[in-house]
Amino acid sequence: MDQHQHLNKTAESASSEKKKTRRCNGFKMFLAALSFSYIARALGGIIMKMSITQIERRFDISSSLAGLIDGSFEIGNLLVIVFVSYFGSKLHRPKLIGIGCLIMGTGSILTALPHFFMGYYRYSKETHINPSENSTSSLSTCLINQTLSFNRTSPEIVEKGCLKESGSHMWMYVFMGNMLRGIGETPIGPLGISYIDDFAKEGHSSLYLGSLNAIGMIGPVIGFILGSLFAKMYVDIGYVDLSTIRITPKDSRWVGAWWLGFLVSGLFSITSSIPFFFLPQNPNKPQKERKVSLSLHVLKTNDERSQTANLTNRGKKVTKNVTGFFQSLKSLLTNPLYVMFVLLTLLQISSFIGSFTYIFKYMEQQYGQSASQANFLLGVITIPTIATGMFLGGYIIKKFKLSLVGIAKFSLLTSIISFLFQLIYFPLICESKSVAGLTLTYDGNNSVASHIDVPLSYCNSECNCDESQWEPVCGNNGITYLSPCLAGCKSLSGIKKSTVFYNCSCVEVTGLRNRNYSAHLGECPRDDACTRKFYIYVAIQVINSLFSATGGTVGILLIVKIVQPELKALAMGFHSMVIRTLGGILAPIYFGALIDKTCMRWSTTSCGARGACRIYNSVFFGRVYLGLSTALRFSALVLYIVFIFVMKKKFQGKDTKASDNERKVMDEANLEFLNNGEHFVPSAGADSKTCNLDMQDNAAAK
Repeated sequence: MDQHQHLNKTAESASSEKKKTRRCNGFKMFLAALSFSYIARALGGIIMKMSITQIERRFDISSSLAGLIDGSFEIGNLLVIVFVSYFGSKLHRPKLIGIGCLIMGTGSILTALPHFFMGYYRYSKETHINPSENSTSSLSTCLINQTLSFNRTSPEIVEKGCLKESGSHMWMYVFMGNMLRGIGETPIGPLGISYIDDFAKEGHSSLYLGSLNAIGMIGPVIGFILGSLFAKMYVDIGYVDLSTIRITPKDSRWVGAWWLGFLVSGLFSITSSIPFFFLPQNPNKPQKERKVSLSLHVLKTNDERSQTANLTNRGKKVTKNVTGFFQSLKSLLTNPLYVMFVLLTLLQISSFIGSFTYIFKYMEQQYGQSASQANFLLGVITIPTIATGMFLGGYIIKKFKLSLVGIAKFSLLTSIISFLFQLIYFPLICESKSVAGLTLTYDGNNSVASHIDVPLSYCNSECNCDESQWEPVCGNNGITYLSPCLAGCKSLSGIKKSTVFYNCSCVEVTGLRNRNYSAHLGECPRDDACTRKFYIYVAIQVINSLFSATGGTVGILLIVKIVQPELKALAMGFHSMVIRTLGGILAPIYFGALIDKTCMRWSTTSCGARGACRIYNSVFFGRVYLGLSTALRFSALVLYIVFIFVMKKKFQGKDTKASDNERKVMDEANLEFLNNGEHFVPSAGADSKTCNLDMQDNAAAK
């Protein structure tokens, strides 16, 4: 009998151990699945940022409209954040995260779908060079347009067919796809962090979050590598004979295989969603549940008796909660420290978001770098620098045990140093390219006051050229001409990329002593002085990134100390909403609108409407792009100084050392910031996926 009881106890013990192991494995499986979802969301975010210039060219849209498409991610986020914040912890969190990953992947695939319905990309809608193999054409006059043009259609046919043109309104699918991606991304961070906080062993949540966010950094690494690779590929790769393509990745009309990145990230997101549907809602009981489980039986009877009274008072409670919400919001908005902090972080992050959205365009237009080169360089620069800055900032704060005022001063110091390095960018602006008809007269001898309606010169006035044509050629005098005809070229030889034009009268009159007045396809490259400036720009970018990242993650800790304890969750939620709405959505739009003002030559769609910009005034582009970012950051610094002054008076004589719990909150904020670090590049910006929203839900869950 005793032996039988011993066997029963042994079996029960083994069953208990097996159950415990199953629960432990369930939590570990959740961590593994969540790691893949973090990689997926970071990959999707960086692919969108890297593709925005390609999308602008492919769909023939302005930079401001491209900025609206980029901001649609935040629109999607805002549409469901209330639902996720309120109902997320009450529903099956793993399945909800799985549904989010599925929607996120669907959005990425929807973004890529227009490529398969738009037809082939026509990089030159006005003309098309198609000389016969190895032929040489000699013309008595420079009517190159007659040789270069074919398949011209009548205005009536164009008018009827323009609505079916490949890029007419297809950008709306990209807008909706990015919005879906924003909707799907919403539950991953908040619900994932709260799930870990509920079911991790005591004191292990920070370790898990650190591992999670470190693994999440794989996403940006993969994104930059894929983005650089796909940008080299022609958009219609696999559909057209690449030997017939005469433009190169450095051409302003080049569009890479942008859609491949969205397909890869979409499939990865969908795959990452699968494990969540097989995970339990509660792998084991949270510690808090264990402590109160003994009292549940005692309270059960009393709870049943009070149900009727609760139902009666529910309406009163709702009214009281609504009133309390508005009173709490009023309390926040009348807190000068909180309002100043919201405004200064809005200015800072708006500067980052707007800058990063167009950093790839800036490097292409300012320094003549291809999209592939810009993507690769930014990836190499930002990821290790941001990671180093995050950990360095946390180490300094812990090492010296800074008070909250000290942390604010430290953040201000790093912001000032970063701002000073930002000013160095201005001397690194390159001169505008020498382009006949835009910055120079057509004979190349004199500069022009305005790029609008530059008159023809005697070297091409009798050529009967189409002045709207954009087929740039580089003369052997180093000047770019808008087309072979406007360069006065009278003969050509070669095929595709190797086509060379000869007897170019506008090249001749610039004073060349030899008789080789020729031009070849494509814009002239940047000079050596501009190339040297680019290398300096890269070096400054590294230093700037380091200082901005070092002091850029203390916001969450400041928020929880400058508001009343019961208002912390609301304060972080309202702060996140303002950043997403006024920063994430609006910043790319007004940055893009101002950049559009610096355009010197626009493409023309088949409907005759204005398309994408072909070439910018480099000097004006640099001044607008850097000037707007610098103005926002300077305003934030002024507010930061006032903020610290007011904060110092309020906390004077009080113990404002950060507690261990608050340091844990800051550590989690740093880690979440690092996970989205690819969006917080100094002068290269942010996707506004700030840590505040995730920490809000974490705090609410606690």
